[in-house]
Formats: sequence, C-alpha cells, structure tokens
Amino acid sequence: MAVTVGVDVGGTKIAAGVVSETGQILDERRSETPDDAAGIERLIADLVDELRGSHEVEAVGIGAAGYVDADRATVLFAPNLPWRNTRLGHAVQARLDLPVVVENDANAAAWGEFRFGAAADVDDLLMVAVGTGVGGGVIFKSQLLRGSFGLAAEIGHFRVVPQGLPCGCGQRGCWEQYASGTALVREARRRVTAGQGGAQPLLEAVGADPESINGPAITSLAQQRDPFCLDLLADLGTWLGEGIASLTSILDCAVVVIGGGVSEAGELLLEPIRQAFTRTLPVMEHRPHLELRVATLGNEAGMIGVADLARSAG
Repeated sequence: MAVTVGVDVGGTKIAAGVVSETGQILDERRSETPDDAAGIERLIADLVDELRGSHEVEAVGIGAAGYVDADRATVLFAPNLPWRNTRLGHAVQARLDLPVVVENDANAAAWGEFRFGAAADVDDLLMVAVGTGVGGGVIFKSQLLRGSFGLAAEIGHFRVVPQGLPCGCGQRGCWEQYASGTALVREARRRVTAGQGGAQPLLEAVGADPESINGPAITSLAQQRDPFCLDLLADLGTWLGEGIASLTSILDCAVVVIGGGVSEAGELLLEPIRQAFTRTLPVMEHRPHLELRVATLGNEAGMIGVADLARSAG
C-alpha cells in the first residue's frame, strides 16, 4: 500500500512520519534541526529515505513555520528558520525524486484536525494554534483557505492594540503578543518580579528563578487550582476569546479548534475563552452558536495534515 510522508520542521527538531490514508502514523524518525537551509534540505531527504526503505512512499508533505507561497514549494520568510525566498519543495524533490508539497504548519494542523481530528464532522473551521506565537488555519466549504498568494490565515498578526508591544513580524500590537504561550510566560514573570501576591508556589516550582518560568509549570499548578496560575490562564483566555470573536465576525465558521502547547490546559483555558467570546461577539443572542473545541491530534496534527495534503500530489 502506497503511503505519504509528513515532515514537521521546527526550530529545534525535524520529525518525519509515514501516514496512512486514514491518518495513522505508521513509522517515524526525528532529528535535531540543522542551522543552515541546505542542511535542513539534506536532513529532510535523509529522514524520508530511511522511511521509504520500509514503506512505499508516493509523495512528501513538509510543514513549515513561515510564509509559504501559493506555489506550495517556496518559503518566502520564516522567523525562526534560515528561509528567505527558499525553494524548499524543489530542492527536496530533486534529492528524493518524489512529489513534494510545502505548507504552512498551522494550515497543515488545521487540515489534520479537519480530516481526522476534532473537526472531522464539519465543513468549516478556524484553527487557532497557541504556542510560541499564534498560528491559524481556515477550512471553508471543505477547502483549505490559502488566499491569492498563499498567505491567508496569519491570524497572530492582526492588530489588537494600536502601538502596542513590538512583534517579531516588525509591527506592534499583534494578537500573538497578548494571546500566545510567550505572552503567558512574559506576564507571569512580570507579576512575579513585581512581587504580586500568591506567586510563591510558581516561584518554588521553578527553583526561585523567574527566568525559569514556563508554560508547563503554569499549567501544572493551574490544574492543582493554584489561584495565581489560574488567573494567568484566565487573562490569556480573555485575549484569545476576544480575538476569536473578531475573527468569527469575519469568517462565521462552525467550529473553532484550539491547538498548540497551551491547549493542554483544557477547560482551564477554554472556559475563560468562552466567557470572553460570549461577551465580545456582536449580536450573540441572535446568531447560531459555534463550538469551541480542543484539538485532538496534539503535536502530530501538522505531520498528519501535511501528509494528507501531499497525497493528491502523488
């Protein structure tokens, strides 16, 4: 049986998996991400070669955290990887002699959740991937919305605070500066450093070093009902809920799927998102209610989604 390979390229690791037509990962390889573009291309090809030693691979999909051109082969810009107008798909295809599709990683995760995960029962969804930044993907009438130039759904960079915090994209006040895992940690460190009451359990959990505070530590204590960490998640949920309400006014999707590492907080994050969403969405009482759901495929959503997107290229 012919299968496709999905490759998830991150800033620290590259994971490649053989994915079946039903979205099951049958085999997987991982390695640290090289520092240079040529090294990344070479490593992707090597990982795929290892996998196709045991599997009949018909095509390869690569999920890239960056702006991917409409040709589904060129990475125009990646904030945390050495790609600037890089013909990634062509380079890897030349090494492997296999069809290669490149897709934005959040788009790939959205497609994975649509095909095999939390939104497999609907035709329209908005994916909000909350991690280091905020990524997005939109499915409209069962099609991935890419836009005219392939750059649609960069939802982390719509402005929510005029002249607000500086963002890595070069602008100020972007949503991800207030609604991401990075924002959660930054706010926690600020409150601890300012001596806000109730921070002691979190400080003790990270060895009394505010710079060691991270998302998992906050989530773990929140799950133990620590008031300080619950309040941090509530603040993050408020930013997310208000932003999702604005996007819903534009997109009117049936389902919003919350993914990314921060989503592991589950209802501790979803409930404040729902509350802020309900307060903020215009004419809430006169419109059908969409569903907010937590992603079900976890960190594998992008790999599964991009492998499925590559299937039509085989």
